[in-house]
Amino acid sequence: MTDVTSSSLGQTHVRRRRRAEFHVYFTLIFLLALPSETIGWARAVIRQRSLNLHGPLARAWREADRITPMIFSV
Repeated sequence: MTDVTSSSLGQTHVRRRRRAEFHVYFTLIFLLALPSETIGWARAVIRQRSLNLHGPLARAWREADRITPMIFSV
């Protein structure tokens, strides 16, 4: 008798390839987030008196990377 308890046939995870539409939305959200994240970064630099923070590009990228998958998860 075959032991099927260790079989991983039903547990494969297929990762979808990001298409052009995803990249278009990502770019739009990134460009829209850039001004507000730049202002937020400048305020954080003034408040904390340190440049040891993520810059505005990294902050905008993170914001776009958080929002865009939410759009396509529906």
